[in-house]
Amino acid sequence: MTHDGTGDIRVLIADDQVMVRQGFTVLLNAEPGITVVGQAVDGADAIAQAAELAPDVVLMDIRMPGTGGIEATRVLTAPADSGVKVLVLTTFDLDEYVYEALRAGAAGFLLKDASAEELADAVRVVARGDALLAPHVTKRLIAEFSRLSAAVPRAPLMDRLGALTERETEVLTLIAHGLSNAEIAARLVVAEQTVKTYVSRILTKLSLRDRTQAAVHAYETGLVRPGGR
Repeated sequence: MTHDGTGDIRVLIADDQVMVRQGFTVLLNAEPGITVVGQAVDGADAIAQAAELAPDVVLMDIRMPGTGGIEATRVLTAPADSGVKVLVLTTFDLDEYVYEALRAGAAGFLLKDASAEELADAVRVVARGDALLAPHVTKRLIAEFSRLSAAVPRAPLMDRLGALTERETEVLTLIAHGLSNAEIAARLVVAEQTVKTYVSRILTKLSLRDRTQAAVHAYETGLVRPGGR
């Protein structure tokens, strides 16, 4: 489920630092179409408040005492019909925990020093069901930590790519490189709606939640090599 475009996007902020929570609350409440409905002090609090407040997006800090952001993300996104999108917050763009958060179901991540405009744009992106895959940050992170996990035994490539067609495999590769639907459409010289259809088929065939997990899958299967094109 995604935000249907009616009413404000409801945001829950989970961070153990009160200044971060209050600062992001002020920034987001000043944006049209976005309302902060709650502030959580840790992962457990985020889970409890999400059940009560039904936010569209949770801004989730990774490193919090008690229940951290990764476990909370896993719980919030586990239900197949979960309408909650998790946007991970981190201080460093190569935080080792961010990769695990993406695998746990986060729709993307954002640096805490992002501008008000970047923060609001990120909330809108994940609320409408898109993954926040900024090529200059997320692609590098996925590639780096896929490299670190390369020693883990993996199933043969074709077994893990399922029954993808040649074109679907090509689209998956471009997703992993951080291209948007519009950019993929331009690269393949097809309509953007056609790309959306390909993406939907890829997610269904591979039982993946969103574009972020698709990108992670592409690296983990070896379809895309870290640092490669």
